[in-house]
Amino acid sequence: MHRPSPNFSELTQQIKSWGVELGFDAVGITNTELDEHETRLMNWLDAGHHGEMHYMSKHGTKRSQPEKLIPGTLRIISTRINYQAPDAKNEEEVLNNNNQAYISRYALGRDYHKVIRKRLQKLADRIEKEVGPFGYRAFVDSAPVLEKALAEKAGLGWIGKHTNLINRECGSWFFLGELYTDLPLSLDKPIENHCGTCHACIDVCPTQAIIGPYKLDARRCISYHTIELKEAIPIEFRQAMGNRIYGCDDCQLYCPWNRFEKKSQLVDFAVRNNLDAPNLVDLFNWSEQDFLKNTEGSAIRRIGYECWQRNIAVALGNAPRSQATINSLKEKQNHPSELVREHVHWALEQHGAL
Repeated sequence: MHRPSPNFSELTQQIKSWGVELGFDAVGITNTELDEHETRLMNWLDAGHHGEMHYMSKHGTKRSQPEKLIPGTLRIISTRINYQAPDAKNEEEVLNNNNQAYISRYALGRDYHKVIRKRLQKLADRIEKEVGPFGYRAFVDSAPVLEKALAEKAGLGWIGKHTNLINRECGSWFFLGELYTDLPLSLDKPIENHCGTCHACIDVCPTQAIIGPYKLDARRCISYHTIELKEAIPIEFRQAMGNRIYGCDDCQLYCPWNRFEKKSQLVDFAVRNNLDAPNLVDLFNWSEQDFLKNTEGSAIRRIGYECWQRNIAVALGNAPRSQATINSLKEKQNHPSELVREHVHWALEQHGAL
């Protein structure tokens, strides 16, 4: 039986309703034109601001030209989902307690890749049920996709001076996901940038990684050092890391728009294994088996045990001097990893304990 052609204006509104039913907080639609963002990306890469993230340049213009990545793509369905756990300990209290470890709030619950991809697939299935087979591909921070640029064009927020997406109603504590599709859906309009003259995110960055409005040098960023970098963390940034062992949220914490933050309603993003305010020494004493067990289903696991130990060693070097801290570090002086040993040595130096 031949299906009649869908009314794409009506279908667009239906897709947004289905998305909310599936747990997304907002859904927007945009086209594939990213010329302005492509220029910014190329300038950023030319300046070397991506550091060791070679995947950022690996795919050429596929990142900024969606139809090259997935031929036939006409529209991108961009989705937003809040991740702040209602039960998480206060961020500033944890940051101000250097005996505790600070883990970026997005990583406290279940791995967002899995959570969002599952919902995007359900959304695609719902569309297919309505219109029949169609071309699509789901992405969640897992391919050469300019997700923030697409979300901005789809009206889900604006890219702030810290280069994260901000929304007036809920701040910036959310994940993004995309469905590339060949359906000619109705387009949404971008919203106005509301950063104004504010430069709080630039001022509070511990390592001055935001080198100017809308300009981030990843090579200075704590999130880059603790998650992306697999080598030694540059000595010049170690003290500024404080107790941040996985990511950094400072530019979001001090953004005025996050006074409107919306907590997640999804149990997937509830805090796991008390990682919202864990004790540094306790974490450092984890065996590799402990690490794998306690980060199962978590985005944290992807950095691996060696970098986990490296990061915690730096935080212990910044912790208040105590016998427990020094003993814990000394136990790892002969760690099988040269990378970990070097950071342990640095941490012990900070305490005059060599």
